[in-house]
Amino acid sequence: MSKITGGCLCGEVKFEVKNDFSQFHLCHCQQCQKITGSAHASNLFCQAEHINWLSGIDKTKRFDYPNRHFARVFCTECGTGVPYLVNKGKTLIVPAGSLDLNEDTVLNVAPQDNIFWHERAPWYDVALTAPTFAGFPK
Repeated sequence: MSKITGGCLCGEVKFEVKNDFSQFHLCHCQQCQKITGSAHASNLFCQAEHINWLSGIDKTKRFDYPNRHFARVFCTECGTGVPYLVNKGKTLIVPAGSLDLNEDTVLNVAPQDNIFWHERAPWYDVALTAPTFAGFPK
């Protein structure tokens, strides 16, 4: 099974994970909007033992949301979300944006669904039809 590297924006936290994901969800719930500061969270799920931390594990902080079954783990230097364990340490959630992907990288699973769709940001549908640019608009 191939491995994919990942890490945070500042480079302090680095990891590799097996490209053997069981699920890939785009979650539009209001909590995930707050966690990511965006329209949705893009999370991959796999077995806990599929990760190998290369550096910076000591630069991470975990926040467990009260009365919820999810958390956020992030780099204490730049705030990037990084992988974390759930389900009593059995499942690893990998934020898709933390992976080092390029045009040659093929994940073993594509996004499977948009969950909590009824909670999506009110501007999300319009955003899908907005003009696209390769960089900043002129």
